[in-house]
Amino acid sequence: MKSILPLLALVSVCSLAQPSRLSPPALVFTHVTVIDTADSSAQPDMNVVIRGDHIEEIGKAAQIKVPTNAQVVDGRGKFLMPGLWDMHVHTFRHNPRSTNTWFFPLFVANGVTGVRDMWTTGDDFPQVVQFRKGLADGSFLGPRYGPVGWMVDGPDPIWPYSDVVSTPQQARDFVHKAKAAGIDFVKVYTMLRPEEYFAIADEAKKIGIPFAGHVPNVISAASASDAGQRSMEHLRNVDVGCSAKEDELLASKEWGPEQKREMRETYDQKKCEQLLEKFARNQTWQVPTNALFLADRSQLSSRLTDGHSKYVPADVRARWQQQLSTRQTSPEQEHQHQRELQARLNILALMNKAGVPMMSGTDVPNPLMLPGFTLHEELTDLVQAGFTPAEALKTATYNPAKFMGMLDRLGTVEKGKLADLVLLDANPLEDIHNTQKIGAVVLNGRYLDRAALDKLLAGAAVTASTQ
Repeated sequence: MKSILPLLALVSVCSLAQPSRLSPPALVFTHVTVIDTADSSAQPDMNVVIRGDHIEEIGKAAQIKVPTNAQVVDGRGKFLMPGLWDMHVHTFRHNPRSTNTWFFPLFVANGVTGVRDMWTTGDDFPQVVQFRKGLADGSFLGPRYGPVGWMVDGPDPIWPYSDVVSTPQQARDFVHKAKAAGIDFVKVYTMLRPEEYFAIADEAKKIGIPFAGHVPNVISAASASDAGQRSMEHLRNVDVGCSAKEDELLASKEWGPEQKREMRETYDQKKCEQLLEKFARNQTWQVPTNALFLADRSQLSSRLTDGHSKYVPADVRARWQQQLSTRQTSPEQEHQHQRELQARLNILALMNKAGVPMMSGTDVPNPLMLPGFTLHEELTDLVQAGFTPAEALKTATYNPAKFMGMLDRLGTVEKGKLADLVLLDANPLEDIHNTQKIGAVVLNGRYLDRAALDKLLAGAAVTASTQ
């Protein structure tokens, strides 16, 4: 694979001055309101002292002294929250280019300080190691790389370049191959058959590697949860699991308009509640990627002519247009689409009520999914489904840290935690749209003010226009 790190370093150097050896030893936010994502509260008039890559002190402004020669940021009227995480992205796959400089700056400029990559391979993993090392030493300007997964599908795979298993032994061997390569989890996909799917689940449990991803077409969401699937993407098979005719629908193996209509018409509230209770009990995480399903052909022209279109390279635009051209938008189909979306929002509201653990993700860079910007849309969609702004914000901050087993390092603004932070000009607990009012970002202790973030965006626009 062609290494992208030199290009990233070039973007970093050209866009922002590297911290010098004469930089102040500490960065301090004074009199700022800290957003506590653990209990959804706001703590006013706080001082937050950052030294190196972590938070050294935090407390009431009257009690926390500003260190000598510190870089001081006046936080009056500002709100400091943990950096956001996009828990479903594709850096290496679903992407027409081998270099990805066009979207790393967009993540950072939008306060996305961490991502989970849903489709790497053993060949890609050394690049991930470079990303992680580069973030630590300051040579890489991009989001923190969390877990990365290697995808496996069954016969007749959705994607022609997929890794495929067609026997239980091949499935078990694949699990070992992924772990040996250093991959963090196995991503299961749509066309896996029951024999291979459950072999993956069994072997993954034996050797201690998680599996996550799509619920295959022929597997019930309840069975996947009981098998130990760590996270489910896109709410796949959840609507089927809420149908009184679940077995018949699973036997059909795929769901067109008629099957979708039947799912809605045979919706069983009690059955659905039992399924969601199972998710909560088993701690089966859901990553709904709502924005992906809300995007349709009718949005194409506006999305490619709005203020964000300048960040989309020409070949990516062409791919989006080609993919969306196959989606029909007759009045009847649009009506059915809106009904499906409403049913989806209703299920999300039930999930939230049932305590199903949830995280935000976007499936970037699928059609109309723009890095960074779309995560804010995802949070807005959750509020539309009935989440409070605090509950929605938690899906991109506290919950990802909990899912990754990193609450000791991320997810809240606390002493000793990594300094991945976002400074906002308005309170996100009052209006989720305020997550977009970004005044500054702190990435692994590195302070990027509004001017620096604007330079990142300008650089991304230049990159898009020349590729």
